[in-house]
Amino acid sequence: MAENKTRPTKVSVAEFLNDIPHPTRRADGLALDALFRKVTGYTPQMWGPTMVGYGSYDYVYETGHSGTSLATGFSPRKANLVLYILPGYARLGDMLTRLGKHKIGKSCLYINKLADVDMDVVAEIIRAGLDDLATRWPVKPS
Repeated sequence: MAENKTRPTKVSVAEFLNDIPHPTRRADGLALDALFRKVTGYTPQMWGPTMVGYGSYDYVYETGHSGTSLATGFSPRKANLVLYILPGYARLGDMLTRLGKHKIGKSCLYINKLADVDMDVVAEIIRAGLDDLATRWPVKPS
């Protein structure tokens, strides 16, 4: 079985966020960190080189594949901010219509900048995603 490539690291979240070169992306990353901390109550941890994660969960798929993943989090990429809402957005339709400018992938929410979205709705989405995940797998605080 292949092992997960994305794992927790010992890199400092504060150093990572403060080292983001673009000032708007850095400010947005720091604002998201504060929001995720408030909504989840968890201490962040770096997952791989660029993902800031809050909490974790262990999973086992029907295929037998198993692993550990971050419960929720974000990555301040150059092109956009990516929010990881697991297991996905199927039940978040109303919130997404109220969010503002965004795109979605399977478990990723893409935002150009926080000024484009309603931060109260972002908080609702984080909470709803974490609550939904907890109905499938036990979520462990970080």
